[in-house]
Amino acid sequence: MQPVPTGESVSLRQSTGRLRNELASGQSVLRQAYEAKGDALRLLRGRCQLVDDVLRALWQEARLPLGLSLVAVGGYGRRELFPASDVDLLFLLPDNVARETERQLEELIGLLWDIGLDIGHSVRTVWQCVDEAARDITVQTNLLEARLICGSRSLFADFAGKIRAQLDPKAFFKGKRLEQDERYVRHQETPYALEPNCKESPGGLRDLQVILWISRAAGLGESWNDLARRGYITRGEALQLKGLETFLRHARIRLHYLTGRREDRLLFDHQEAIANRFGIAAGRTRRASELLMQRYYRTAKSVTQLNTILLQNLGAEIFPEPNKVPIVINARFQMDHELLDVRNEDVFEKTPSAILESFLIMQQRAELKGMTARTLRALWRARRLVGPDFRRDPHNRAAFLQLFQQKRGLVHELRRMNQYGVLGRYLPAFRRIVCQMQHDLFHVYTVDQHILMVVRNLRRFTMPEFAHEYPFCSRLIAGFDKHWLLYLAALFHDIAKGRGGDHSKLGMPDARRFCREHGLDEEDTALVVWLVQHHLSMSNVAQKQDLADPAVVRAFADLVGDERRLTALYLLTVADIRGTSPKVWNGWKGKLLEDLYNASLRLLRGASPQQAMGIAERQEEARRLLRYFGLRQGVEDAFWKELDTVYFLRHDAEEIAWHTRTLYHRPAPDQPVVKARLPHIGEEGLQVMVYAPDQPHLFARLCGFFSRLGYSIVEAKIHTTRHGYALDSFMLLDPDGALAYRDMISLIEHDLAARLAAPAEAEGAARGRISRQVRNFPITPEVRIRSTEKAGQCLLSIIAADRPGLLFTVASTLDEHNINVHTAKIATLGERVEDTFLISGAELAKTATLLRLETELLERLQV
Repeated sequence: MQPVPTGESVSLRQSTGRLRNELASGQSVLRQAYEAKGDALRLLRGRCQLVDDVLRALWQEARLPLGLSLVAVGGYGRRELFPASDVDLLFLLPDNVARETERQLEELIGLLWDIGLDIGHSVRTVWQCVDEAARDITVQTNLLEARLICGSRSLFADFAGKIRAQLDPKAFFKGKRLEQDERYVRHQETPYALEPNCKESPGGLRDLQVILWISRAAGLGESWNDLARRGYITRGEALQLKGLETFLRHARIRLHYLTGRREDRLLFDHQEAIANRFGIAAGRTRRASELLMQRYYRTAKSVTQLNTILLQNLGAEIFPEPNKVPIVINARFQMDHELLDVRNEDVFEKTPSAILESFLIMQQRAELKGMTARTLRALWRARRLVGPDFRRDPHNRAAFLQLFQQKRGLVHELRRMNQYGVLGRYLPAFRRIVCQMQHDLFHVYTVDQHILMVVRNLRRFTMPEFAHEYPFCSRLIAGFDKHWLLYLAALFHDIAKGRGGDHSKLGMPDARRFCREHGLDEEDTALVVWLVQHHLSMSNVAQKQDLADPAVVRAFADLVGDERRLTALYLLTVADIRGTSPKVWNGWKGKLLEDLYNASLRLLRGASPQQAMGIAERQEEARRLLRYFGLRQGVEDAFWKELDTVYFLRHDAEEIAWHTRTLYHRPAPDQPVVKARLPHIGEEGLQVMVYAPDQPHLFARLCGFFSRLGYSIVEAKIHTTRHGYALDSFMLLDPDGALAYRDMISLIEHDLAARLAAPAEAEGAARGRISRQVRNFPITPEVRIRSTEKAGQCLLSIIAADRPGLLFTVASTLDEHNINVHTAKIATLGERVEDTFLISGAELAKTATLLRLETELLERLQV
């Protein structure tokens, strides 16, 4: 039987409608006031007060026993209630509670949801709270901010006293630092993500809250003003922290209002609208969203900087170390507890050259683990001393160049210099790209962070501990003199981004000026400037042109000119691609670049074009592999006679041997053969070989089949043998990482062979959702068809936004015009594809049909 409602219960339910209206009306008034005056703190406090009033009214109506307490905890406890935030509540009970009281509480909690409050609640006794806080630092942190709303003051005082008595500031500090480290890892340890979380990402609101939690737990203060009064920060830093906090609060409030839910991520979908709410207008060359994100990143950068300084200061207070006499390094610096410390806080004002010297010392003394808080603060204040006179000083120029010539620590110190504003002051061109977003659908870092990532990759090529990850690069850089020239080229390769032109050319004068001002000789200067100009050339040739064409390789070798430039460009190219995004690099791209490097090297060393392409060597190595697998000499002859020279140019010896071995053992000569395998160790994806009688729509059918399985085709080599068989090879990748490659081999081999045995029309590709990046930063498709030196063949180049079934769309369109595909190079750069096809067909010779083909492709590639 259902319990019979009491008079109090009926009265309580009758109150919910009135309170629901009061809550909704109050929140509407608060929003209107915020949108009119833009006072973030007033909104947060106002929403807390509104909810407090509603809860007190409901508590009074509930007529609960006098010994209970209703307590606000978490963000609600500290009076920061964002528009869509949960209302965190603790129902605090005495040790013995009657069953009737439990029933009343259950009804009350249900009514809180009924009136429109999203609550996160717990029902605990004092000792249960103490026990949970001892086991879980997140619970302990929530309870640290507890605030009595209504109910028993004595019970709340008992609770607050026990929680405070149990609190160990040292353990709390360690726990919150560990929690912050784990949170940083979850967010890729960078404030500069494309779609940052303004609450949880490094540099977000949580970084500020951690400081105040620790200071409150240690009894050192509960506000920025408290910390300034106690000398942990300056008055100016307290004002700065308030400003940073206000900006982040505005961002989170506006996200909640825009989305109507608890959304703390600055997703692409929202960035333009949030920029408008901040009153940010588009510039001449940059969107409003890009300007917003630059402001956000600069805010996050300052937050992480102050977080580092304050946590170091608070840690020194909470963990006082025995007084040790600092070890004097020179007249300006000393080592204090393994940290670099200024001997006087005005050292940089008196000796500005000590600014760069501090970073050099960090590189030269491995025993130093970092800089003291006062050194970091002094560096931040002294950054304004780095001006024209400082940059012209020969001593400072020599010191800056020495940073790049040290054996260790370059990346750490460049990042520290960037963090504290020194790098941008020394290089004004670099300052312009600090925190500049790149909406090109494949860079996932700001321009300055990408540049530092490229320098990091180059440095890793020199380190034995990373040789297993970059074996070829490690071998090449070991024989390259003056590694530091590559680091300088990396520093300048994207420095002209955002200027509205070709950044490769616009960056050349900056690089040349730097090299001459810093005393580099003409040869080294020419190399650095040339690398900046051509840093995209090798990737463009490798990924977009036919490396089986000797003319392509010859043209690239002529561009490079000598081995030193070739090696330097290869190393910079690999570092650059790997520094754009963790998802852009793959083994297939690495192989293309390595093949181009080796072919060009042979040409530069005097080989003929045929020798440079290495056909004879490939065939000989393929024969050796066939003998290794037990096939007798000569078994390959009949099959190889059906293949043209282009086949041997486009496949390496291992692939040739795999194809030959597979087809030699095929069970039925007239049946399609499909074989799939994992690539070499350390490479991702699947290699698939298809051998079948040539038939209409074959390429489109294959593209549709792989698309329906969820794979992206990153390379396709299409051949027709002399006796009319298609011999096609594909390199497949799973962009979502959801498919186990090994488990899919049998399915692909069986299902695809069965489909090819029964001629049919091409089936459509799988439908999928277009990514947020593509929706918000669309790419205007580009289609270009140009003739090649070989009669009857053309190169089709396509640039478009990536989406499911894109390659099938291209293949089926070509099919409709009876165009044959000979090879396809698929370059996927994040959400952007740059595909190149070698094609032939009668319609390519007719201007009218050629224009119609281009038009149809453009229409179908439009997102």
